[in-house]
Amino acid sequence: MNIDGVFSGGGIKGLALVGAYQAIEEQGLKFKRLAGTSAGAIIAGFIAAGYKSDNLINIMDEIDLPELLDKNRLLSSVPIIRWLMVYRKLGLYKGDALEQWLEEKLRVRGVYTFADLPPGALRVIASDLTNGRLMVLPDDLDKYGVPKETFPVARAIRMSASLPYFFEPVRLKSLDGLNLVVDGGVLSNFPMWLFDKENTKKVRPVLGIKLSPNIQERPKNKIHNAIGMYDALFQTMKDAHDSRYISRKHETNIIFIPTEGVLTTEFELTVEKKRELIEYGYNKAKDFLRSWSYG
Repeated sequence: MNIDGVFSGGGIKGLALVGAYQAIEEQGLKFKRLAGTSAGAIIAGFIAAGYKSDNLINIMDEIDLPELLDKNRLLSSVPIIRWLMVYRKLGLYKGDALEQWLEEKLRVRGVYTFADLPPGALRVIASDLTNGRLMVLPDDLDKYGVPKETFPVARAIRMSASLPYFFEPVRLKSLDGLNLVVDGGVLSNFPMWLFDKENTKKVRPVLGIKLSPNIQERPKNKIHNAIGMYDALFQTMKDAHDSRYISRKHETNIIFIPTEGVLTTEFELTVEKKRELIEYGYNKAKDFLRSWSYG
């Protein structure tokens, strides 16, 4: 059966999405349209390009995650240098290595630009800081005078996954100047609203895969100092918009995968830990799909 799918962001925790995809495949479900943010955009992009779950598991086994971070000799120096780089470059890593890896994997499947995918097959979320607005790629590229059909899929996914201060913002040239674009999770970390809209009949079932507990089970943010406040602030930015949208009705169509204990930027995961995350996502999805009514 054909369904539409939405994958949330979560950085390295996105490995659990691969396991969830494996369980979904085993259920005989096939994605017709996909949407995602950040890590979810990466997985959605690979699926849209034709990768099966076993392919993705092999890819994740093979990749040495630190290779996705650009080499920079200054990063091994004193901490003050790191802060100066963030101040000047707006991020510790350029993000080029990540984009090159995405290009390579998509090229294997013959996907370069959005013209190589069926219309509407993939949409990813990014945040335009220059204009203070959410971007749906490739749909919103027309607003910037950028042809969406010839826009690289890898570049769009990189834009969606440019975690603020960790990766440098992507600079998108438009008719009215340069625009700084960062991780879509700043404004919508789980864009299920793209496919599942109130008072609108769905074309097909929509299944969401979210790397967090459901709203009722989510622990409260503990704020004891400025760092705790920053964490809570960023978490609220990521989730407030989507949490307001997700009702009890929508929750019946969402696989929640709590991934506490793994940092978003924990690129030093061992092979065993990567496998654990994949298996964890698989088991959570398997449990959910046993009773999902394809709503």
